[in-house]
Formats: sequence, C-alpha cells, structure tokens
Amino acid sequence: MNQLQYILSIIVVLVFIVLLSSNIMSNIEAEEEKIKGLTFVAPPEPFARDPIEDILKINADWIAIIPYAFTAQGKPSVRYSHNSWQWWGERPEGIIETIRLAKKSKISVMLKPQVYIHGSWVGDMEFQSEEDWLKWEQEYKSYISTMVKIAKDEAVEMFCIGTEFNKSVKKRPAFWNDLIKDIRKNYTGKLTYSANWDHYEEVPFWSDLDYIGISAYFPLNEDKNPNKETLLKAWMPIKEKLKQFSEKNKKQILFTEYGYLSVDGCAGKLWELEPIATTLAINQDAQATSLDALYQTFWNESFWAGGFLWKWFPLGEGHEGYVERDYDPQNKKAAVIINSWFGK
Repeated sequence: MNQLQYILSIIVVLVFIVLLSSNIMSNIEAEEEKIKGLTFVAPPEPFARDPIEDILKINADWIAIIPYAFTAQGKPSVRYSHNSWQWWGERPEGIIETIRLAKKSKISVMLKPQVYIHGSWVGDMEFQSEEDWLKWEQEYKSYISTMVKIAKDEAVEMFCIGTEFNKSVKKRPAFWNDLIKDIRKNYTGKLTYSANWDHYEEVPFWSDLDYIGISAYFPLNEDKNPNKETLLKAWMPIKEKLKQFSEKNKKQILFTEYGYLSVDGCAGKLWELEPIATTLAINQDAQATSLDALYQTFWNESFWAGGFLWKWFPLGEGHEGYVERDYDPQNKKAAVIINSWFGK
C-alpha cells in the first residue's frame, strides 16, 4: 500500500466513524424525545379563535382529545350522540376540527375516548350477567369504532383504547384482545391503554400495545405544602418499580394522565380531594412544586416516554366552575414550571 492509499483508507475510516457516531446520537436523541402533551378539554361550542396558539406558547407538542361517552350506573349501555346534547368538541365535527388545527401547527394528537359514569367510577363497573356484559361490550365497540375511523381518516398519531377499566380488563380480557385486533386492522398509528396508577400490573395485554399507559395519580405526600425534596424521595421507589416493569415488558411507560389540583395537599390522594375541591384552600405553590418533582424524577429516564397533563381548557372553555382550584395550569405558577421543562 503506497502513502496515498494509506491516507485515503484513513479518511474512509474517519468518515465512517463520524457517520456512525452521528447515527448513534440521532437514535439516542430520538429515544429521549419526550411526549410533551396536554389533555385538551372538549369545549361546548366551536372555537372563537385558534386555541392551539396558547399551547405552542407553553412548548407542548401533543394534545389528547377526549370525546366522552356515558354509561348509567348499573346499566349495560354506552351513550354517545352525534346530536346537540353532546358538547361540540366531543362530536365528530368538533373532534375533526380540533385535530386539523393541531396538525396545522405541527402538534401531534392522541385520540382518547373515555366513558363517564355519573355517581360512580368506570374502574368499578361490572355486570352480573353475561348478557349484560356482552351488550355493554358491543356498544363500547361501536363507540370505539366511530373514533377509530376518525383517527384513521385524520392520520391521528396515537389512539387510547380505554381508560381505567380495572374490573373489565381483569374479568373480560378476551374482549380487549379482540378489540385491539379489530383496531389494528383499520388503524396503523400507535396504541395504548390508560391503566389506573394502582392497576397497571394487572393489565394482561400490554404486549399487544405500543406503550404502557398509566393514569399516574400516585399519592406521594398529604402535607398541605410539601417541599420538592420530600416529593422526590417519595417518587424514588415508584420510579424504580415502573422502570423494572418497563424493562420486563420491553415497552416505554407513558403517563396518559398526570396532574395536580392547585389546592392544599394536592400531592396526596387526589380522588379524595376532587369531591371537596371547592372547599380547599387555593395553593398554586403546591401544584407547581408537585409538577416540578414529577418532571425532575422522570425526564431523563429512557423508559419514560412522557405524558399528557390533565388538563387544559382551550380559550378557558369547558371548566366546571372552580378553575382556580382545578388541575389546569393556565395563568398559574405551574405554567412557568411546565414551560421550562417542555422547552428542554
């Protein structure tokens, strides 16, 4: 080999190393890119202006759209209407308009149809007869099929097949397995399911989905105003358990819901605070600190895919009357924390 050939061979090797390093770094960056999502509350009326502008200001890059259906307590039915009693943002025309506005601003979308049971919780839903189970499942499948068609037609990036059906997924796994197969036939985007924080280990079909979805309302501390160090310490065993579960199932964990009321004690048992939220003292510091601790715990963990903050009222519409105490971060100290982390 003469000197010129030697020099050329060295150059080829160096170029190969540079390209390989660049590819590795690109893969690492892709793996570490977090889903910086907000749960977008469907408004009762059409938007007065583009609501995505406000989302861009907080550095979010995903929204979750939730068109609710309704099951009466103890009744094997799933009510979803295209008519006027359903809020505009939950009807097909409102869902499609929201998706298109998001995509116009390069915001990705998770479509997350949910069932609400007045006076109860969907996690406790069960029926005494096979006939009732089959009737409810057929109506739920019809509701989901409507949403899957929208997701397919509008090229939605992710679809959530259900939320917090604790008893149903344990007692009726065949239904959920078949539902996933049917969705896969018509939809090519990512799929997840939103398991309650204390139930994700009992979901039998994670292997058929793309993410382990969790409604991440883990109770950490019930003090009125805990400091961040206390919350970080409380998160440590939870994080380790989630990491092990992610590695075991070879799936990233996605917080399909997470968030804190802006009231005293919001890092504790939120399901107990929600019914009495209007009686609690407003505490923006506790909400902001709780979010900061969550992000600091998980942001640099590769097993954590990111998540969807619960919740965001577009143009201030759709709230239940106690917005100053609700989960939303708008015009609160929490917005500064979210903007900082989402901007990373």
